[in-house]
Amino acid sequence: MDVSNALGEFLRARRALVRPEDVGLRGGGIRRVPGLRREEVALLAGISSDYYLRLEQGRDRNPSAQVLRSVARVLRLDAGATAHLLALARPPGAPRTAAPQAPDAVPASVRGLIDGWTRNPAYVQNRYADALAVNRLATALSPNYAPGVNLLRAVFLDPAERALRRDWEELTEEGVAVLRGAVGPDLDGPRLGELVAELSAASERFRRLWERHDVRPRRGRISRLRHPEVGDLDLYSNKLSIDGTDGLTLVVFHAEPGSPSEERLKALEALGAPATAP
Repeated sequence: MDVSNALGEFLRARRALVRPEDVGLRGGGIRRVPGLRREEVALLAGISSDYYLRLEQGRDRNPSAQVLRSVARVLRLDAGATAHLLALARPPGAPRTAAPQAPDAVPASVRGLIDGWTRNPAYVQNRYADALAVNRLATALSPNYAPGVNLLRAVFLDPAERALRRDWEELTEEGVAVLRGAVGPDLDGPRLGELVAELSAASERFRRLWERHDVRPRRGRISRLRHPEVGDLDLYSNKLSIDGTDGLTLVVFHAEPGSPSEERLKALEALGAPATAP
């Protein structure tokens, strides 16, 4: 990652994903790189080619929000990706919201809450997808739901986790985009650097997805699992931000009432799960 020019890296990656015909241009002719040319982005955004070049090269570190929104429109960025672009352009030293407590401190009340749920698998993770607290039924779903496990690493590198995930392709694409959205412009932290370096070296799919610079918010989805003991499960995965923490998220699963997945989740509960280590 070129953290010294994160804005330019993002613009180059997103420009490569937009086809000329997507923005009303003819796609003919020889193109050395995929996507739009710099001068095409500049023309459509209503700025000079030289100014856009300075943006990509990191020579203009204080573009206006109006210019960035124009570029975002050309690059077909959604609201989340546009917000990410604006955050990357924030001047160095701009104030940021301070964490009200230690980043990975899970409130005792939240730990007690999820431990009391016997029919809903649940866990808490930080912005890097490190599992911090889990309940017994979550561990029954997957042994990777355990404190200290990085869930993104598990999904990409653990063959058992890939076998569990019927929606592995969709999940991995979303997971990488959510990681970018969660860290925002804070790309120079050692935790992120170590995780990205490890996964880029070990997983070609992760490396390709990370280079796309997709950005998505953390949101609920339906997790499609193939559990080795109870069979296929379609579970709603709800993601709730925990107030008073630095980006911690509570993830809670539940099945549609009366569905086969609900019966299989009950069967998993009946099988019992090992107690979570303190």
